[in-house]
Amino acid sequence: MKEKLMEIPKIELHCHLDGSVRVETMYELLLEQGEINPMEMEQFEQMVRVKDDCKSLKEYLEKFKYPLKIMQRKEYLERITYELLEDLSLQNVKYVEIRFAPFLHMEEGLTFDEVVESVLRGMGKGQEEFGILSNVILICMRHEGVENSIEIVEQGEKYLGKGVVAVDLAGNEADFPPEIHQKAFQLAFEKGYNITVHAGETGIEENIVKSIELLHADRIGHGIAAIKDPDIMELIKDRGVSVEMCPISNLQTKAIKTIEEYPIRDFFDKGLNITVNTDNITVSNTSLQREYQLLMDKLGFSMDEIYTLIDNSIEAAFLSEEEKNRLRKIIIEELG
Repeated sequence: MKEKLMEIPKIELHCHLDGSVRVETMYELLLEQGEINPMEMEQFEQMVRVKDDCKSLKEYLEKFKYPLKIMQRKEYLERITYELLEDLSLQNVKYVEIRFAPFLHMEEGLTFDEVVESVLRGMGKGQEEFGILSNVILICMRHEGVENSIEIVEQGEKYLGKGVVAVDLAGNEADFPPEIHQKAFQLAFEKGYNITVHAGETGIEENIVKSIELLHADRIGHGIAAIKDPDIMELIKDRGVSVEMCPISNLQTKAIKTIEEYPIRDFFDKGLNITVNTDNITVSNTSLQREYQLLMDKLGFSMDEIYTLIDNSIEAAFLSEEEKNRLRKIIIEELG
């Protein structure tokens, strides 16, 4: 079964670029920049990956300081993107939406355009060499304020249809609720962006409602707090909103205490359009294969249900109907 899960064609919709940098590349570039001293790779991996017994979200987030140190140069951003696509292609991922917060990569002088275009170049090379399709989701950070979010929406507009497909809102949802960024996401909606929002990841179920009704969310990132309120689950279903679930990441950040209380089975059985994703491949030391295996081993998902989750991801993808049908045809042919 493990081999079969590795071989089947897959779709990845919730993948953070800074959380998915190849470990060997991170070590090489940090060493080159003098940010670390030489060490055994096993020791370095402990610095940039969490263990399954990670104690908290705070411990989890500490791992991002290392990739962000090297993701301040055009050539590095391009290389990291290209390598991510290479790694995903080896896992038979057919389509991925890569998300990143442009301002986090502008701390040493890069412009917004340089950041975005570097990632797009890496994507272009990845598609050319590995045949993997990809698009970009631009992240607005909650704590940076609505003015920064508006700037991302305005500056990103020229890349719509050229690799950028959506905007996202991420960060501390307890202290910075969705309505703070309503003006920016209304603008994004009017400009034709697709919209996904991290909401309900840390137990605040009303943020899911606000994200859908105030921010025009087409998809919800994580969304596990919806289990607290049947009305919210109905809202998600009735509005045709898809949920980007990331089981292993949620376990590691202690968004849930045990996999047995993870609500994906309830959501799935109630007919919500659930997708399964990795969140941060390197930080969480995960893969779509590992995520699927966990669902089968612990929550009783069958192989046919895994196929349904993959098809859900096609339906939720920020693609045209023609592109979705083309992608679905590729996957059906491979599955036979």
